Amino acid sequence: MLRSVDHCVLPTADLAVARRRLTELGFTVAAEARHPFGTENACVFFSDGTFLEPLAIAEREICEHAARNGNVFVNRDQAYRFRRGDEGFSALVMGTENAAEDRLQFERDGISAGLNLEFSRPFETPAGEKAIAGFELAFAADLRAPDVFFFTCQKKKAPGLDKSALEQHANGVLGIKRIVMSEQNPSDFQYLLQQVVNQREVNAHSFGIDLASGNAEITVLNAAGLEGYFGVHGGTHARGLRLRGIVFAVADLSRVEEQFKQAEVDYASVGGKLVVGTGEGQGAFFAFDTP
Repeated sequence: MLRSVDHCVLPTADLAVARRRLTELGFTVAAEARHPFGTENACVFFSDGTFLEPLAIAEREICEHAARNGNVFVNRDQAYRFRRGDEGFSALVMGTENAAEDRLQFERDGISAGLNLEFSRPFETPAGEKAIAGFELAFAADLRAPDVFFFTCQKKKAPGLDKSALEQHANGVLGIKRIVMSEQNPSDFQYLLQQVVNQREVNAHSFGIDLASGNAEITVLNAAGLEGYFGVHGGTHARGLRLRGIVFAVADLSRVEEQFKQAEVDYASVGGKLVVGTGEGQGAFFAFDTP
């Protein structure tokens, strides 16, 4: 079965700054939630089941202890921040019903990044209802691409709370339409992405490659493709796959544009899409397009 995009991990130096930036862009941001291994997030949930995970370091000593004890999630987060800084787009997460089987598959395919991680964290609705959510993660990576990793996420304990209020956004975003990556020669990472998405069909073109996941397109572009499709310049100065941007599906682009004007957000219109560049609290470029 095709895997579907579950969420995007967006490292940030300060959740308060990320919250302010995402709110300016018209997103509803959930309450902060702390992981047992020292990181914390403030997620943005969408009605299609996907979400964004702005991720910050809450307790450095706990993170360092977890890293020394083989926590792949924390290890990869620390490595990303060391190489790329505290603002970015470090991981693409796919949904799964069986993370244990995924790890075995990743090992067979030669892309396993280490032991699975099981943990729980609190979840709170805007109404103040609280519950505990439980997960198991299976990791995949490629040594040629040190600035990106992948994992599947199995929800082993669902909160069972109504989070519909968190899925309503002032900008009208419905969900994630496309994940955009970069690399000088995108086809060099075709096999890796095929295994992560569980997709055999690949559309190769002069600007890169596209793969269809269960709910969104996965695209890898060269420098010309990044500039042509999204107006992003200088995107592939070094080798290695990198996560660069997220394309959101919106019903009404004029609603998005009005949100940006009111919040005085800089944006550009590129190929019929509205594109907002990276900045403090926003480690990936965001593009807004009709479904």
